[in-house]
Amino acid sequence: MAQENNKSSLKVKIQKFGTALSGMIMPNIGAVIAWGLLTAIFMSPNGWIPNKQINNLVSPMLTYLLPLLIGYTGGKMVHDDRGAVIGAVGTIGVIVGSKQPMFLGAMIMGPLSGWLLKKLDDKFQSKIKTGFEMIYNNFSLGILGMILAIFAYFVINPVMVTGSNWASAGVDAIIKVHLLPLANIIIEPAKVLFLNNAIGNGILVPLGIQQAAQVGKSVLFLMESNPGPGLGILLAFVFFGKGSSKSSAPGAIIVQFLGGVHEIYFPYVLMKPALIIAAMAGGVTGTALFSMLGGGLKAAASPGSIIAVLLVSAKDAYFGNIIGILGSAIVSFLVAAVILKRDKSTDDDLEEKTKQMQAMKAESKGQAMPSEQLASDSVNSYADVKKVIFACDAGMGSSAMGASLLRDKFKKAKIDIPVTNIAVRNLKDEDGLLVVTQEELADRAAEKAPSAMRVAVGNFLNSPKYDSIVANLKALSQVQEKPKETEKPKSKGVVDDIDFSKIKNVYFIRHDQHVGTATMATNLFANAVKKADKHVGVSAVKINELPDEATNLVIVTPQAKKNLVVRYSDVQVVVVDDLLQDKKLQDVIAKLQ
Repeated sequence: MAQENNKSSLKVKIQKFGTALSGMIMPNIGAVIAWGLLTAIFMSPNGWIPNKQINNLVSPMLTYLLPLLIGYTGGKMVHDDRGAVIGAVGTIGVIVGSKQPMFLGAMIMGPLSGWLLKKLDDKFQSKIKTGFEMIYNNFSLGILGMILAIFAYFVINPVMVTGSNWASAGVDAIIKVHLLPLANIIIEPAKVLFLNNAIGNGILVPLGIQQAAQVGKSVLFLMESNPGPGLGILLAFVFFGKGSSKSSAPGAIIVQFLGGVHEIYFPYVLMKPALIIAAMAGGVTGTALFSMLGGGLKAAASPGSIIAVLLVSAKDAYFGNIIGILGSAIVSFLVAAVILKRDKSTDDDLEEKTKQMQAMKAESKGQAMPSEQLASDSVNSYADVKKVIFACDAGMGSSAMGASLLRDKFKKAKIDIPVTNIAVRNLKDEDGLLVVTQEELADRAAEKAPSAMRVAVGNFLNSPKYDSIVANLKALSQVQEKPKETEKPKSKGVVDDIDFSKIKNVYFIRHDQHVGTATMATNLFANAVKKADKHVGVSAVKINELPDEATNLVIVTPQAKKNLVVRYSDVQVVVVDDLLQDKKLQDVIAKLQ
């Protein structure tokens, strides 16, 4: 047990360090792209439209703006606005006097400056007399900022110049001996373990910017953001997958290849761990082709979409980039196809595997997530929820899509609670907060928001826990609502309680265990309605797919009604003992209009 706890603690520390690195880059990716586009379009003489005047913006942005933004962001992560300001002040000491862009230096001085000011404030701020707060705030920051800028200029700057020279020389040496593709053997598995942002934005992007500043482009930008390996794996599921993994793969391709959300293919690999070989083979192939054919980007492609890649490709690198992406997709597809075809297992349902993975992870970590409890036991735990936040490593991509999915479910269920998404590092502990995060980041979320209610999921894009959240909040709203005196009492499942003048559709609930019964009942009822010349729609749906409207009549068994009432408040309900031959079915048909 102690060994497992140590592993968990080490894993959290690695994630925190990687997220801290990427956290300084991610908010500033837009500025990096702006610099890259200026370089690609207007740089003289290699741009698409060379312009000497506009080209004057390129060097100052690279030398001053981008490192200062990174230092500012790093300080803000540690000590809010005061940390942001002193982070920028400390960073300027690394920048001045160097001919190289000091991204790594900014990633050191920003957080370091913010941390030192935080320690100073913790020691003295509470002791400042009333009326002297502004003097302390301004002069403490100013004096410490001056000291840090001088320290950075004389100490950190020379160290970082030497380190940058070594790093550049090392990368160049690896490229010359054609060993760079081997890095994907580490990068691809790390991506699947949700370390993609830490590796891409924390390590490869800073090194790529320095290389692009020297030679006009960098293949490092493509090593993590290449959408080819994920595309190949998902295509293999389209042709050789089974169950829901096969049916969901086409939609996942659009999200991954065009939208750039690589996290969507991670559960497919986790479902068949051998597929990591396909991802590595595709990544190695892509990087090899990029290097051989002169591929490279002017700036980071974020998100890792084919559209973003083409927008920031160097003028002379389009052929190499496109061939590299296609080559990596083809190789990963072929390897994944062999793995899937050789797989003889019949149990290949993506949703089931996702649930199983979540249960195993939760059990191994000793976590008990409230969304897995019965509705009757967990409804009260949702009583204080006023806001839902999806928290992921970067606060973009998959968490934004997960928030959109839950927001849509809330809208259909008429639940008026805001749903947003942020990076886990930016979580703040507050009342009435429900945090939805990935299993891998559950410990981080607990540290950032210990008072919040938390739900961990294996995959933001395909979790059954969303339905549990909706069901509990819906049940809570029904308990809290007081019926108006003029309002008609809610149907208890008796035919006489139904307002048939409103009914336009009749639904039967289709359960995974009783699909045949519901289908047969639907067909028999539909035929009877047709013979009776009644004009209503008849269909079978899953319990979470019902439109919550009074125009819909739902025919259920007593057991199914228990689950129905905690999800819906407006549908009308008739309870029958037998879906196929209960006498109430004929009564319903007779009263339909």
